[in-house]
Amino acid sequence: MTTTLRPTGPEERLEGGARARKYDVCVNSRPVGRLRLTTDPRSAVPTGRLGDLWIAEADRRRGRATVAALAAEEVLRGWGCRRIELFVPADATPALRLGAALGYTPRAHRMRKELTAPPELPPGSTDRPLDEAAYPGWQKAAQEEFVRVMTAQGEPADRLTELVAASHRLLLPDGVHTPGQSLRVLSHEGTDVGTVWTALDVPDEPGAGYVYDVKVAPEHRGRGHGRTLMGIAERECLAAGRDWLGLNVYADNTVARRLYESLDYRITEHWLWKPLL
Repeated sequence: MTTTLRPTGPEERLEGGARARKYDVCVNSRPVGRLRLTTDPRSAVPTGRLGDLWIAEADRRRGRATVAALAAEEVLRGWGCRRIELFVPADATPALRLGAALGYTPRAHRMRKELTAPPELPPGSTDRPLDEAAYPGWQKAAQEEFVRVMTAQGEPADRLTELVAASHRLLLPDGVHTPGQSLRVLSHEGTDVGTVWTALDVPDEPGAGYVYDVKVAPEHRGRGHGRTLMGIAERECLAAGRDWLGLNVYADNTVARRLYESLDYRITEHWLWKPLL
């Protein structure tokens, strides 16, 4: 029996130049499942995304999903993609096994926490809004750190610099005065020790906030300030009427992941990727 992909409609052109198309997974022309392919023009490397992969129960455990995923890779290569990504729910064990068998590796984990009561700041700690004078320095440091982290994962630095600058222009068009964004500075015993950037309005996720950036100065790490900064983010979300707070943690950042887990954040989705050679 032959497993193939059959388009269910014309290719879509999405905002920002992204491409998308839906397919039926067919066995000898008989539909047994579906998937959707998209591209991400915001990536530093041309990237495709495999989503909504589903195989009917009667046709599972016969290699249909494996063949469909490999066929999807061929489509994305034809679209000029050099990398493929896959987002897998935390409880989707068969999908995680499939990804591992096909050579996907974890890039990051999406984590989330239901918020109840804001934690108190520890003795000696205070926080305040980031002001206009400090904003350029904060922005420059945040962008440089993002580029540093991503180039360590093999991304091209020049393209990353353009992308992160464009992202900040989109998310923070009015700097510290941008509605729906919280930029806070943590001080401990009179010394600034860290910052946290929290989005209070998250597209497609009503009722949720999102931590974009949390940073403790190197000389002040290991003293619990990261925990305090996350508490500030939670307080800001609750004050804005948000019930959830989400974040991404890179797969190799074990220290950060342990911190978030200790604060009752739980993985909701795994972000996997692989090169398309």
